Amino acid sequence: MKFYILTILPGYFEGPFKVGILGKAVERGHVKIEVINIRDFADDPHKTVDDLPYGGGEGMVLKPEPIVRAIESVKNKDKKQRVIAMTPAGRLLNQKIVRELSEFDEIIILCGRYEGIDERVLEHFCDDLISIGDYVLTGGEAAAIVLIDAVSRFVPGVVGNRKCVEEDSFSRGLLDYPQWTRPAVFRGIPVPDVLLSGNHKEIRKWRIMKSIERTLKRRPEIIREELLTDEEIEILKKLKDKF
Repeated sequence: MKFYILTILPGYFEGPFKVGILGKAVERGHVKIEVINIRDFADDPHKTVDDLPYGGGEGMVLKPEPIVRAIESVKNKDKKQRVIAMTPAGRLLNQKIVRELSEFDEIIILCGRYEGIDERVLEHFCDDLISIGDYVLTGGEAAAIVLIDAVSRFVPGVVGNRKCVEEDSFSRGLLDYPQWTRPAVFRGIPVPDVLLSGNHKEIRKWRIMKSIERTLKRRPEIIREELLTDEEIEILKKLKDKF
């Protein structure tokens, strides 16, 4: 999969894609990332990419001309592409959207700045608007990194164990169960006995219970009963009265 990042701050991305799982994915060619400087598509000597908003108001707005030229420079009708603008006005990113986006060959990501992007770009040259949360950042660059990281996990070869991706939190409307590792006792705090029992059947049941319990306590709104097994639904019914 290939990601194009359209930004006025290309230096922002010098480090994040060189380390960790994503860095290895780039190194091995499973994921390709190309950063494009929108200023390169401005047609004046000062490489102007912003201007005052019509109707007055504070701040500056990103101009349509250089952005659209940048988008068109990487459009390819032979590829299954998606043009996405990162903006607080977009639909809230979730695991379902991430999975959908992983089916594309290439994703073109537009990073907003200042007071926003000329509306004509968003309405006529973008396929989707996405937000990573109900808050405002100084720009869309950080949000673009989040999107690329989340989508890349579904690209074959990026995560060694595909089962880990399928069982990630949110994949079926449940948060993941809590985890522990050695030592068995840390500063007087023990690991739950069931995890030390060696009884894998009981461990599996306990983990299902903890996953559902954690979701009911922290994020009950994400539960999707249609994706749960009969066993999980039965446990859910028993635990609902506690929350």
